[in-house]
Amino acid sequence: MVDFSILIDYSDMFWDGFKVTIIASLTALVASFILGTIIAVMRITPIAPLRWVGTAYVEFFRNIPLVVIAFFFFIGTPAIGIRFSGITAGTIALSIYTSSFIAEAIRSGILSIPKGQTEAARSSGLNYMQTMRMIILPQAIKIVIPPIGNQFINLVKNSSILALISGADLMYQADLISSKTFIVFDVYILVALFYLIITIPLSLGVRYIEKRLANTY
Repeated sequence: MVDFSILIDYSDMFWDGFKVTIIASLTALVASFILGTIIAVMRITPIAPLRWVGTAYVEFFRNIPLVVIAFFFFIGTPAIGIRFSGITAGTIALSIYTSSFIAEAIRSGILSIPKGQTEAARSSGLNYMQTMRMIILPQAIKIVIPPIGNQFINLVKNSSILALISGADLMYQADLISSKTFIVFDVYILVALFYLIITIPLSLGVRYIEKRLANTY
């Protein structure tokens, strides 16, 4: 049985870690969605240099470990005089890493929209960005809600990377508690429950949005 007295005795540490995990996850969620959308549009733009930049961004960040990106911003950037706290470095890394996957999901959604809609919008006087913002992107995002939702759930789980760079998240606090109490199993079971408190409602929310959007088709 799990010893829940640990949760009571170290409630302040668990709560502090939970708050950091929530803040970092929500911040990275918003940032990765915005950045991923921008990169997705760059990848299908008729302007070749922007396409190259978008493609390079996705292929680079999608194919290197998240921990490398996190250590770059936490340990690497001080070499050029830029210092980030563990929380900030971890949140930036999460945003960049997740945005590369979101960009690919949104790009696939954009490509699934019939080209005739783009041509019709352009012929009616809308420029490229207006066409994307008003016609194409709303439809594309509806289509790719499931994969985007999965990436958001992965983002929450990946936020445990903050523990490696002194990010004071749930995993970091769990490491401190287990080192103090020498109780490992119970501490990490409790941490797993905290993550479920975040991910299960998020998963249910994604399903709800998916169903609501399906009814509008």
